[in-house]
Amino acid sequence: MRLLIIGAGPGGYETAVEAAKRGMEVTLISEGPLGGTCLNEGCIPTKTMCHYAELIEQNIKAGMNCRPSVVTMVEHRQAVMEQLRRGVEMMLKGVQVVQGRAQFKDAKTVVCNGQEFTADKIIIATGSVSASLPIPGAENCITSKEILELRKVPESLCVIGGGVIGLEFASIFRSFGSQVTVLEYCPNILPRFDVDLAKRLKQSLSKRGINIEVQAQVTRIDGNTVTYLKKDKEFTVQADRILMAVGRRPNTEGLNLEAAGIDYTRKGITVNDRFETSVPGIYAVGDVTGGIMLAHAATYQGLHALNCICGQTDSIRFDLIPAAVFTMPEVATIGLTEEQCKEQELEVRCLKSFYRANGKAVSMDETDGYCKIIVASDGKILGAHLMGAHASDLIHEIAAVMNLNGNMEQLQNVIHAHPTLSEVLQTALHN
Repeated sequence: MRLLIIGAGPGGYETAVEAAKRGMEVTLISEGPLGGTCLNEGCIPTKTMCHYAELIEQNIKAGMNCRPSVVTMVEHRQAVMEQLRRGVEMMLKGVQVVQGRAQFKDAKTVVCNGQEFTADKIIIATGSVSASLPIPGAENCITSKEILELRKVPESLCVIGGGVIGLEFASIFRSFGSQVTVLEYCPNILPRFDVDLAKRLKQSLSKRGINIEVQAQVTRIDGNTVTYLKKDKEFTVQADRILMAVGRRPNTEGLNLEAAGIDYTRKGITVNDRFETSVPGIYAVGDVTGGIMLAHAATYQGLHALNCICGQTDSIRFDLIPAAVFTMPEVATIGLTEEQCKEQELEVRCLKSFYRANGKAVSMDETDGYCKIIVASDGKILGAHLMGAHASDLIHEIAAVMNLNGNMEQLQNVIHAHPTLSEVLQTALHN
């Protein structure tokens, strides 16, 4: 079977590698560098910056007023990205990789660099691009891609958008020494997260000196001045750099989807539960579908689509996708929020614990954190929401239990090593 994949982010290249292992003849077309946004503009470079931000904070706590140079950080970040790209290239040795922009000619044919490619099945995994507010002066902003290109830390930074991307950069540049203001249109930062979690994170970031304004509607940008409305009053913020971080939109431009008869809207390509488009044999996974825009979601959507193509079944739970925000402190979440449980009129208990009562957290001087586990009346775990050191790692214990339909009592009886941060989960369950 011949398989053609458009896009070399996690949803594209990991599916290509797995398809080649299964004996398929695979062609992967990539307009940008291998690894996509995740490796080159998103997850990997920003987490490298988070690492340096954490070093700075640790030095401050230890009484050492020293900061790694921006040049050192940039060089390390580039080395990390190059190493991982080489790894992707090695993984793709059994795949025909074509560099260029792909465009549909019809439902079976894709054109790239003037050459036609045909396949039995096609997977679209072109990801997403930065979105922007339709306001005067938006061109004065930088995006999440361009902020990575800075070689000098701005004295002041205004972040438009209090979602995952905006808050991560706000947290990073505050550690680097910038005066940071975040403007969020919704009543809370992280609008789709548990409200209790979002409010606690806002308090923590505010303590670090980040000015966060919620219910702030940005109306225009004049040079380095951002104007916004709050409770019908007009305010301004001046900053050396202005980051537009209001989310991302599906990258469908230039694909000529109409030629293949593929249904799509401005929200993304329409797919069914097999991730098949309106055209049989053509699939779409990841950000381009407009669903949950996470690299690991794209990876497993690609695997599920491939399984469907091969006539195989799997037990992947797309209702249980963990998410993490690499601020300081970190935030991680999975499953239902407390608000969603109320909307669904579910009878639940919210079990909580705090990092300040955890021996390992105290020894690390990381006492700013908490854990909330949402449990149904029958003991089934419906959701978990963590804030604190290594929350992005701890969430996966809950993810494993939830995927196996485990309950509160089963997890209560799992012995945890002491002293470890994972004990915050046990403490919550025993409360």
